[in-house]
Amino acid sequence: MLTPDWIPELLLDQARAGDAAALGQLLDLYRNYLRLVARALIGQALQVRLDASDLVQETFLKASREFGQFLGKSEPELTAWLRRILVNTLANQAKHHRRQSRDHRRQESLEAMLDRSSEAVQHALAVPSDSPSGHAVRREQAVLLADALEKLPAPYREVFILRNLEHIPFDEVAARMGRSPGAARVLWKRAMDRLGQLLRDTS
Repeated sequence: MLTPDWIPELLLDQARAGDAAALGQLLDLYRNYLRLVARALIGQALQVRLDASDLVQETFLKASREFGQFLGKSEPELTAWLRRILVNTLANQAKHHRRQSRDHRRQESLEAMLDRSSEAVQHALAVPSDSPSGHAVRREQAVLLADALEKLPAPYREVFILRNLEHIPFDEVAARMGRSPGAARVLWKRAMDRLGQLLRDTS
């Protein structure tokens, strides 16, 4: 269901006033977005077994504890803050999995790599439409795209993530999905068309 433009700002104000339920509702607006970012970061930057949903849940726990430190007033500032917490959470989890806790230089390198990957993912999540809706102008386009992507059939969603976020060649996408390269291209085109339609419908 479409979230009205004013809802994030209202929930942010209520959360700042100490309403824990409002904070929970506010964070939940970004679940799909953060899960998508986490999935892409795991695929792009890391070769460890981590679960995107678990990372998002831990990000929400940290965000709830540290919400008093968030000074932003807009949705872009909030998504950037949540993304930063997610990157830190992922870096810590990767450090644990890779047993690099004593190698400070390699940990710094990992965090830098995740930062670059996070920026690349954010850029890739630009709304794939020639005429983004007025709603998308008010709301964060990447958040709207993640919510729209969640409405797609699983194969459409998977081919979008593999191709657009993980930048995997079509031959490898096809192999991972058990399809021919031609079929993978057709599936990707259909996914992009359907995603664009869903985003246009938000206007």
